[in-house]
Amino acid sequence: MADTEISAPKMNADGVAERLYLIDGSGFIFRAFHSSPLHAFVRSDGVHTNAVAGYCAMLLKLIDQALADGAVDYMAVIFDTSRKTFRTEIYPEYKANRDAPPEELVPQFALIRDATRAFNLPSIELDGFEADDLIATYARQAAARGIETVVVSSDKDLMQLVRDGVFLYDPMKDIAIDAAAVLEKFGVAPEKVVDVQALAGDSTDNVPGVPGIGVKTAAQLIGEYGDLDTLLERAAEIKQNKRRENLIEFAEQARISRELVRLKDDVDAPESIDAFRLKEPDPATLIEFLKAMEFRTLTARVESRFVAEGRLDAAATGAGAAESPDAAEYELVQDEAAFRAWIDAARAAGAVALDTETTSLNAMRAGLVGVSLSVAPGRACYIPVGHVAPGSLADGADAGAAAGDLFGGGDGAEKPKANGHAPPIKQLTPAAVLGPLRALIEDPAVLKIGHNIKYDLMVLARAVEHHLPDSSPLAPVAIDDTMLLSYVLDAGRTRHNLDDLAYLHTGHTMVKFTDVVGTGRKAIGFAEVDLDAATGYAAEDADYTLRLHRALKPRLSPERVASVYETIERPLIPVIVAMEREGIKVDRGQLAALSTDFAHRMADFEEAAHKAAGEPFNLGSPKQLGEILFDRLGIQGGKKGKTGAYATGADILEGLAAEGHELPRIVLDWRQLSKLKSTYADALVNEIHPETGRVHTSYGMAIAQTGRLSSNEPNLQNIPVRTEEGRKIRQAFVAEPGNRLVSLDYSQIELRIVAHVAGIAPLIEAFQDGQDIHALTASQVFGVPIEGMDPMLRRRAKAINFGIIYGISAFGLANNLGIGRSEAAAYIDAYFEKYPGIRAYMDETIAFAREHGFVATLFGRKIHLAGIADKNPQARGFAERQAINAPIQGAAADIIKRAMIRVPPALTKHSLPARMLLQVHDELLFEVPEASVEETISVVRDVMEGAAAPVVNLAVPLVADAGIGDNWDEAH
Repeated sequence: MADTEISAPKMNADGVAERLYLIDGSGFIFRAFHSSPLHAFVRSDGVHTNAVAGYCAMLLKLIDQALADGAVDYMAVIFDTSRKTFRTEIYPEYKANRDAPPEELVPQFALIRDATRAFNLPSIELDGFEADDLIATYARQAAARGIETVVVSSDKDLMQLVRDGVFLYDPMKDIAIDAAAVLEKFGVAPEKVVDVQALAGDSTDNVPGVPGIGVKTAAQLIGEYGDLDTLLERAAEIKQNKRRENLIEFAEQARISRELVRLKDDVDAPESIDAFRLKEPDPATLIEFLKAMEFRTLTARVESRFVAEGRLDAAATGAGAAESPDAAEYELVQDEAAFRAWIDAARAAGAVALDTETTSLNAMRAGLVGVSLSVAPGRACYIPVGHVAPGSLADGADAGAAAGDLFGGGDGAEKPKANGHAPPIKQLTPAAVLGPLRALIEDPAVLKIGHNIKYDLMVLARAVEHHLPDSSPLAPVAIDDTMLLSYVLDAGRTRHNLDDLAYLHTGHTMVKFTDVVGTGRKAIGFAEVDLDAATGYAAEDADYTLRLHRALKPRLSPERVASVYETIERPLIPVIVAMEREGIKVDRGQLAALSTDFAHRMADFEEAAHKAAGEPFNLGSPKQLGEILFDRLGIQGGKKGKTGAYATGADILEGLAAEGHELPRIVLDWRQLSKLKSTYADALVNEIHPETGRVHTSYGMAIAQTGRLSSNEPNLQNIPVRTEEGRKIRQAFVAEPGNRLVSLDYSQIELRIVAHVAGIAPLIEAFQDGQDIHALTASQVFGVPIEGMDPMLRRRAKAINFGIIYGISAFGLANNLGIGRSEAAAYIDAYFEKYPGIRAYMDETIAFAREHGFVATLFGRKIHLAGIADKNPQARGFAERQAINAPIQGAAADIIKRAMIRVPPALTKHSLPARMLLQVHDELLFEVPEASVEETISVVRDVMEGAAAPVVNLAVPLVADAGIGDNWDEAH
C-alpha cells in the first residue's frame, strides 16, 4: 500500500472535521441474508427479498447512528462485482473454494443496489477489483483531503487500513476498531497486518500462506524481524526446524499471499468523494421502492419518520410520528400515584399491552419481579415489585427465596446483602400492584395484549392467590396474544418470538435478556438488575408487543384467518392455563422402581452387547460403537462424517438390524431404555411441584406449524404408547384418591378427514357403517374377503392408510413393512387405483400450494410451505409431503382444540366436577370423581364428536373412544 499523506482536517460548516462513511455493501448483503428470515419476505411474484429487507433496516439504523454521533458529510456503499479480479490472475485458486451464493440471494443483488439508490446513496463498484480495494482507495483520497474516514464493515481484512483519521466500525458488534484493537486482534500494528496475513494465510479466501504458521506465530515473527521481506531473507536463522524449513520452502508462496491480501489504494475510482455528499432521500422515491418490495411495515416506518420530519403529509399516508420505533418514552414507576395514573391511562386507551418479569421461565415456579405496561407506541412503564439488592441472591437461589416467599416481592422493603446492608430499593409491594392490576385484567372494556400471554396470566393468577389470599381466582377477559396472531398469519414463514417479530415488522433490534443479566457464571437474576436497566428492557417488551398488535391484528380479516384466531386460538388460552395449573399426579415410588428396573435391564443389554462385540465398549459412545461395528466386526456400509467418526444414528442401526446383525438391535434396545430412564423415570420425579405434588407440563401454542399443541418440560406427548416400557411409565400417572382417570380419544380422525376432503365413497360408507377401515382397505387393495382375513394383510393395509396421509414413498413403505420396494410400489399403485380420490386430492393440494405458497385446513388455518417451489428436489419433495399432510393433521388439531374450548362450559352446565388435565395428540385426559365418571364421558363424548360443526359438516362421523382407569395406561 502506498504511503498516504495526511492533510490537516477539513472542517464542515459546524466547525468539525468532515467525515466519510464507506459501507462494505457486500458484507451487508450476506449479513442481511443470513440474519433475516428467508421465507418471511417473498414478493407476490415469488422473488425472495429477505436480504433486501435486512439491508434496508441496517442502512436506516446506520444512518441514524452516524447522524447521532455527529458529523456525517459523505456516505457511499461499495460493492464487489465478479470473482475475477487482478488477484485471480496472480493466483487462480484465490477464493476458488467459495460456494456459489444461494439461489434465493442472487436476484437480490440488483435489488439491493436499487435500494441503495432509493436511499439517495451512491452505489459504487468496479470490474476487476474488490470492494475492499475501492474502500482503500477512497480512504487514502479522504486522508489526503483531511477528511476523516469510517469504514463500516466486520471484515478483518480491512483492519490494515486503520490509522490516524481512518477507523473501522463493526455494526454487528457496535464497536469502533482503532489501532489498539488491531494490535489486540493481530498482535501487530495495522501497517503490519498484511505481513501477518501473508504468513498465516486465509482458508476462507484460499490464501495459501506458509504451512504451520498461524496468526499468533506470524505476529511473533514479524515483531521479531520487522517485516516479511526481512524475515524471509533471514529465515535460515530460525531455530525451530519445521518452521525454518517451511519459511524457506514456501517463501515465494508467502510473497504471493502478501499480494493477495494487500489492498490496492490507487485504483482508478469511478466517482470522486465529492459525489458522496450525503443527501436526504426523496420520500416519493424511497417509499415507491419499499412498496414495490411489498415491505408493509418498513414502508409504514419510513412514512412515519418522513411525517415526523415534516417532509410528508400524514393525511396522505395514514402514518403518525408516534408509531416510529425510535420514539420511546419509558417510565420507572415507584409510587402508587404514578401506578394509578398508568391504570387510568390504560382504561382511557381501551387497550394495554402487559408483560411480567419473573424469576423463572417455568410459570408454575416463577416469582413475580415486576410488571410492564404500554398504552401507546413508545409509551410504556415498568413497575418493580420484587427486586433485591445486587449480590443478595446466593448461587442458584431465586428472587422469591431472597424476598421471603416463592412469588417474590415480599413487602418491598430493603433486602439484606450477605456482607452488610444495601440501600433501600424503592418499589411498590405486590399487593399494592396486584389489586388494581387484577381489576384491569378483569375489565371487559379494556383489551389486554400480551406476547405468549398464557405465561403472564399464570404468573399473575398465582401471585394474586398468594398476595390477595381472600380474593376469588383471577378471571381474565378481553385478551389478545401477538404470538398467536403471528402464528395464524405466518405459520411456516417465521418464528414467533418477540425479538424476531419486532425486527421483522419494525426493523428494531430488541434489548437481549443477556444484555441485562449477563451470561455464564457472572449472570444474575432479573431481580438483581438495576432498576433503570430493568425498565429499559421490560418496558420495551410491552411497547413492542403493542406495536406488533397494531401491525398484525388488522391483517386477520384481509388474509382470511380471523375465524381461526377468534374461534380457536384466542379462546383456547384460558383453557390451556387451567390445564397447566391442574397438572397430573405421578407415583414417586413407581417411578423409582421403574428407574431401578430400567437400570438392571440396561446392564443386561450392555453385557449382551459386549458379548456380541467380542470386547467391552461404551454403548453411549457413537465413536466407539462405529469402530466396533465397521472396523472390528467388519460390517459393510459404514459412512464417516466430518469428524471422522462413523454415523451410528437410529436409521443406520435399524437398517443393520433388519439385515440380521445382532449388535445394532441390542444397542437400539439399550438406547430406548436409556432415554426412557433419563427422560421420564428419573426426570419426572424432579418435575413434581413442591406445592401441588403434581407434574405440570407447559403447552407450546405456536410451535408446530400445523396447529398442533406441543408439550414441554416435561414432554408428555412422546411417551411411547405401544411398548411395554412406555405403558409402565404411563402407569405412574395416577388419579387422586376417590377419582378415576378418564381418557377420550378420537378414533382414526385423520383417516376420517381424508375420506371427507378427498370424497372417497368406499371409505365414507365404511366409516358411516362403523366398519373396520383397515380390513376394508386390505380387501380393496389385496382383493381378499374381509371375513377370515390374514392379520398380516390388515397390518399392511393399516401401514398404507396412515403412510399415504404422510406422502409415504415406495421406499418408505418397503422399510416399514420389511418388503421389497417393487412390492411396496405395487401396493401404493393398487391403493390409488381403488381410491382415485386420494391421488386427485394430492395433486390438487400440491398444485394449490405451488401457486399460493400455503395450504389450508377445513377451518381456514393457513400453513405456509417454505420449500414448495425450491429447485432442490429433496427440499421440494419434503414440502410436497407437508402439503399433503398439513391440511389433514391441521384439521385434526383444529377439531380437538374446538372440543377443548367447548368442554369446560359443558361440564359447568351439567355441574360436573371433572378436570381436564392433558391433551396428547387426539386424546383428552380427565380426572373425575368416581360418582361422575359415566356422565362425564357422555357429556365430553358429545362435545368431541360434534366439535367440527357447524363450521364443517363432515361426511363421516367423528368417534371418541373412552377409557377409565386408576392410572393413565388403564384409561388409555
